[in-house]
This record gives sequence, structure tokens and C-alpha cells, in this order.
Amino acid sequence: MSDPQIGRRALLRGAGGLAAIAALPSLTACGTGTSRTPSGSAKGGGKTVVVRDSGGSYGAALQKAIYTPFTQETGIGVKVLNLDDAPLLAQIKQGRPQCDLINNSMMSHHKYVKQDALEALDPDRLKSLKSAKIPENQITEHAIGFSFYGQCIAYRTDAFDGRKPESWADFWDTKVFQGGRAMVSPDGDLPELEFALLADGVPMDKLYPLDVDRAFKVLTRLRADIKKFWDSGPLPGVLLSRQEVTMSTVWDGRIADLQKQGVPVERQLNGMRRQFQGYAIAKGAANVDGAYQLMDFSLRAESQAALAKAFPSNPSSPVAYAKLTEDQRNALAGAPKYYDKGFDADLDWWLKNESAVTKRWLEWARG
Repeated sequence: MSDPQIGRRALLRGAGGLAAIAALPSLTACGTGTSRTPSGSAKGGGKTVVVRDSGGSYGAALQKAIYTPFTQETGIGVKVLNLDDAPLLAQIKQGRPQCDLINNSMMSHHKYVKQDALEALDPDRLKSLKSAKIPENQITEHAIGFSFYGQCIAYRTDAFDGRKPESWADFWDTKVFQGGRAMVSPDGDLPELEFALLADGVPMDKLYPLDVDRAFKVLTRLRADIKKFWDSGPLPGVLLSRQEVTMSTVWDGRIADLQKQGVPVERQLNGMRRQFQGYAIAKGAANVDGAYQLMDFSLRAESQAALAKAFPSNPSSPVAYAKLTEDQRNALAGAPKYYDKGFDADLDWWLKNESAVTKRWLEWARG
């Protein structure tokens, strides 16, 4: 799996179960690491802070919106490290992590905690938690969620004689909303069991714990109409553009790209699944102070808003949306007018069940 914008599975949710964490698949644009030698900076030779995240346009947006302004304000240089989970965990276990700050999915951070690979955070060193009003459920002992992506429906606006799908039940209704469908594979993201249950009438606030048997029974009803299981962010757009499908699950940030290309598509955010991304500090980091300062800077509402302007990233800070224009705000799935249409993925449930569900999904998909 490869996503040129962002290694979504690797960066935003991790891969595999806890027992298999030493054999995680590669991150997008990963390298073999960088030197841990600190370098000087523009203001007094401050020590460099090394942050692990992905490259591509997401990395460019982080550089523009976060890292460069941070260096300008503090004099602390920022070096970006692209490194797989497995070698990074090995470095941490050896007491020699090459990075200080880790930008990863909150789900992956939970897995790192199980490996005793993250520093316990001191909230008093993160002043932005209060000023940015970071949601309490995104503040954990070892990581702080600063943005999320939503998984939702994308559909061709010219496919249904003016009708618009309003729910996952419509996604499943191939008689009224004719045409092929595309859904994600486990190489792209978590299996989409929640959408099947929503289509079958389960209320959004009653999804967890997921009824796996019921979900697969509902998925089976749609199986013959699923033309492709996508494993990278661009693929739903390709399938919609070629009219190979009329509806697909999609990462919400991809819709604007398609519309700019002139593809007649729209998103439906009802029943959107949110997964958060956050920052954590590597256990034994060489520059803990710098890591705290960069994390605090990144959590600012102003910083989250700046990132949202540079990349379709949904801030976790509700204050950040007030710093955007109405058009900028409403282009994001995290805008106040949309937020209650979606739900947060239950990380505890998925951590316990991801391996078994993925195995069953693979057997189901192969028929």
C-alpha cells in the first residue's frame, strides 16, 4: 500500500496486532533513519528536535504550517525522520531513539504504550491544551490527538437522476442507487464493519461493541456489487472518475481534490468514522524539552488552523475552526456543522479485535 499524500494506514492507525508489532509493514516514503547529531539554528544555536512523520504533500504542509514557523519563533531546528515502526521500536528498546517527537495515529500510540515505548506526558508543559480546548478524549497519558480524518461516502452526482444518497443504507441500496461500489481493504484502513451495521439500522451511539457476525452478514449482501477493494487514498477517485463505480468509501480530504479536477462527485458525511492522529514523545528521547515545545506549538489553535489551510487536515481543536473563513471551515469534515454527523472509532475495541476481524475479512473477501 502506498499513498503519496500520507501513509494513512501506517501513520494514522498503525498495522497489525500487538503481537505482530515487530513486523509492521512499511510507512509511505520511509527511509532508514537519519543521524542523531544535533545542528545549530538561527537563534543562538538551539538544539534540533527530530520528529517522525511522513513525507509527500502532508509533510510539505507540516513544514510550511508548523515546523518553519516553530523554528522562526523558538530558534529550534526541526529535522523530519521517516522511519518504520519496527526499527523505531527497536531503537527505543535499545535506549537510542533517533527521533524525539512521534507523529502517528492514536491507535499506533496505544500500541507503542504496550511496548513501553513512550514517555508519560506532563500536561503542565503543554499550555495549548487549555487554550486550544483539545477534547478530553484526545488527551491520554502518553499522546495528544491534534487532528483527524474521516471515512465517508463519495458518490457521482450524475449517477442517480438527481437523487442524493443520505446514509449508509443508501450505499447498500443498489436498486435505487444503481452501480458498483468500492470499499477499503485492510491494507488501506480498518475494515468498515461500522458502516454495514449503520446500514442495517444500528444507531450510531450503539455501534460498540461491534456485532461482528451481523456486520459480515450485511457485508455479504453487498459483496457482488463491490467492484474493488481500495488500498490507497487516490484509488476511490480513480474508480469514480472512470465510472467503474458510482459510490465508494473514501477519506474525506480526497473529495476536494476530485472536484478541482472536474469530477462530478460529492461527499456524504452522515455516519462518518473519525480516526485521530497525535503526537507522543519517544521513550529516552535525546531532546525532550524540544519535543514538548514543538508539541505545544503544534497543538495551538492557530497552528492547527494553519495546517488545515495547507492540507485537508481536520483540527481536534474546536477553536481552530473559528480561525478559518466560512468556506475553509465548511470544506472540512470537522466543521461544527458536520461534527455530530460522525463518530469516533473505538480504539480499545479495535486494538482487541483488529487481528481477528482482519483475518475474517480476508476470508470473506476471497469468497
